[in-house]
Amino acid sequence: MTLIRRHAVLRRVKDITLSTTLTVALLSGSAVLQSCGNNNNTDDEQRTETSFKRGVRTYITETAPGNFKITDEEETDPTRAGAIVSYHDGHRDTLSVEAAKRLVETDQSTSTYLNNPQGYHHSSGLANVLLWGSMGYMLGRSSGPQYRADAQRYGAGVYANSSLYQRSARVGENIRTSRVTRTVRPSRGRSGFFGGRSRGFSA
Repeated sequence: MTLIRRHAVLRRVKDITLSTTLTVALLSGSAVLQSCGNNNNTDDEQRTETSFKRGVRTYITETAPGNFKITDEEETDPTRAGAIVSYHDGHRDTLSVEAAKRLVETDQSTSTYLNNPQGYHHSSGLANVLLWGSMGYMLGRSSGPQYRADAQRYGAGVYANSSLYQRSARVGENIRTSRVTRTVRPSRGRSGFFGGRSRGFSA
């Protein structure tokens, strides 16, 4: 009789130990799942992508060292957009839209305008001519109403003559209105007890 009771007590202790272990494991798993869920919240952040249905090819001439003017502009397919720059020393360079955008974003004068328009000091440097020509919209120049006055104030001065400026104004307007902006939510992956799944969102 004493032996039977001892086995019963041992079995009950084992049951309690297994139950406690299983409970701890389930609670730990729940915490891990909750933690993973919280980490995935950053994947839901949306970003904006901008593209253009029309592009512009801009011809720029350095009329004196450090002084640039737009001598011609033509509307073109976005894949052919860019700038052809003829320098004062006789050599010529071709800038893609990406290269022109990097120049505008890193030049001290134009980067100041993009980040703090009130602190901007206009010049006749290459980056300024790129920003205020028709290509400027493709390089990050805002088209909001508050920036229209700046476009008129600085835009006319970057062209070789007034007739070219008037003609290019129509090209610039075509570029501006061809802008397409869409919001993209990056793909999100899930992993854990339920396997890996990912979903992509676009708007």
